[in-house]
Amino acid sequence: MSLDRTSPKPGDLIEIFRIGYEHWAIYVGNGYVVHLGPTREAAGGGVSGFSSVVGNRAIVKKELLSVVAGRDKYRVNNKRDKKYKPLPPNKIVEQAEKMVGKEVRYSVTRSNCEHFVNKLRYEISRSDQVINGVITFVTTILLGVPGLVFRAVARILRNS
Repeated sequence: MSLDRTSPKPGDLIEIFRIGYEHWAIYVGNGYVVHLGPTREAAGGGVSGFSSVVGNRAIVKKELLSVVAGRDKYRVNNKRDKKYKPLPPNKIVEQAEKMVGKEVRYSVTRSNCEHFVNKLRYEISRSDQVINGVITFVTTILLGVPGLVFRAVARILRNS
């Protein structure tokens, strides 16, 4: 997997690889991203977003990509561009900037950071992490460990 850390353009989706999940942000230019973070009341959770899960609320933040990513790897990932037409970059950035500082509903399954950025770029609220998690859960229930092995091999083949 190529990790493009050098050339995001305004409106690009940024996928940040955390332990166990991916955090998503939208690049707005000059080194900054807009993303969902924990509310002020749950600020002890840092940028991981886990504290937002407890409170069902998140705040839209504008921060330097280098700060949000920290030492984690990240890449530009506009993977839906072939399926959905992205909005013009200036419109994406404008919408993202208007959201900064607002508190929004947060749900791991219905309204997470990946839903948020896809809605800004494509006007489609979607999270592959949720879909893949449900598929993995169902596969594990139905097929047990062989199902997990099958999913791992399928993911490797899909990403190669």
